[in-house]
Amino acid sequence: MFVGSIQVELHLPGVLSLKEKRFALKSIKTKLGNQYNISIAEVDYHDKWQRAMLGIACVSKDKKFINETFSKVIKFIDNDHRVEIIDHLIEML
Repeated sequence: MFVGSIQVELHLPGVLSLKEKRFALKSIKTKLGNQYNISIAEVDYHDKWQRAMLGIACVSKDKKFINETFSKVIKFIDNDHRVEIIDHLIEML
């Protein structure tokens, strides 16, 4: 069994309040969770309007599956016009 985690640091350029930030992140988290069967949460920058850190986890018997899932997740986030990816870090256990 393998456990993969990824931290994705985001910039939300059009956001002017914490309420707008929560709305955008909730939408992204719900879509990702439903489509890719992953666990996802905001893990840092809770008080910053235009910045967020998402923590994402995936468990599988196959490392290749986890890597493919994370590639799709990064592509999905990158295609969302509300956010920009600043950085991401993938770890495998």
